[in-house]
Amino acid sequence: MLLSRGVSAWVWLGLGLGAAVALWLMLVGALFAFGRKEDARELLAFIPDCVILVRRLLGDPRVPQRTKLILISLFVYLAMPFDLIPDFIPVAGQLDDAILVAAVLAYVVRTTGREVVEDLWTGSERGLRAVLALSP
Repeated sequence: MLLSRGVSAWVWLGLGLGAAVALWLMLVGALFAFGRKEDARELLAFIPDCVILVRRLLGDPRVPQRTKLILISLFVYLAMPFDLIPDFIPVAGQLDDAILVAAVLAYVVRTTGREVVEDLWTGSERGLRAVLALSP
């Protein structure tokens, strides 16, 4: 009933994204509060660095088409207001998304190759190690 109005899906998307960003910022704030400023700065930059990586992966000819399709599918899933666990449920709603993102990144590293991911990564060395650690 609410979805027929066309606005509701965008509202749910906004709520989900807002909750994820709020949780992320609370974690960054907690790191700052406990004196772990360098860790907080890296966490603050990690998600934007991953977004840049995905954008660069989509444009790189070394990345297989199937891998690009999976990256696009991940984006569509994350943008949809419907999840396995709805995003408005604190922590658990974002946890299923985080697990899916980690699984897709692991797949990307395996299918594309560590060298390609290293070439396209623009973030910190520690962030790159975190992304590469997802894949054996």
